[in-house]
Amino acid sequence: MFALERQKRIIDKLKEDGSVLVSQLALELGVTEETVRRDLEKLEKQEALLRTHGGAVPIAGTNYEYSLETRKNLNTEAKARLAKEAVKHIVPGDTIFLDASTTTFYISKELKNMKNVTIVTNSLRVINELASTPDLKVISVGGIVSNNQSLVGIGAQNDIVEKYFANKMFFSSRGIAEDTGILESNEQEYGVKQCMLKNAGKKYFVCDKSKHGRVGFERLARFSEIDYVITEGSFGESFEQKLADEGVKVICVE
Repeated sequence: MFALERQKRIIDKLKEDGSVLVSQLALELGVTEETVRRDLEKLEKQEALLRTHGGAVPIAGTNYEYSLETRKNLNTEAKARLAKEAVKHIVPGDTIFLDASTTTFYISKELKNMKNVTIVTNSLRVINELASTPDLKVISVGGIVSNNQSLVGIGAQNDIVEKYFANKMFFSSRGIAEDTGILESNEQEYGVKQCMLKNAGKKYFVCDKSKHGRVGFERLARFSEIDYVITEGSFGESFEQKLADEGVKVICVE
């Protein structure tokens, strides 16, 4: 059996059983445990699973944060639609915070058609996208460059707290869950987003449906601390009622 065929069998079994064991896979595939371990290592590098002691589990349902390269290519059509809706809420004269999520990068693409908007961001991708747009003012916060192509750390946080205020903030995160609020798994980005939230007027959380119900280990914001959720699809009746009770307006994009 070729390596690609083995790895496909491993993924299929992971989907069926919810977890796999090295010893069991070796017997079923007719290979050594060392061969299975190499397959699992390769699949983990591709972000197809997470290795555990003696086996592997799916990434879904864990707090694992996909790499930027992977996230850039996830749900791109949905992010583009959400971005088109988001810019409808931006008018000339606005100063806005954009975080370093891949979702707000799509918002920056739509902003290129606008005039007289000031963007404060820690995203190097947003800065590069808008740097040559003459009718927009782009302000970069300071900080340490992260592997998320963003500026993070105390320098970035202090810059925001001490220097900048925005009348609107557009951001995304790890997920949104009915029982807990808006959640994050990247500690560096968490600190920067917290500072933006404190110094922002209206707050717009922008997320595709893959973020619905997804958990992270840090609560970024309670529902009462945001104003709008721009998303695709429905959260469900009870969830949407809870958001409404907390004063959050849900804007659904088809």
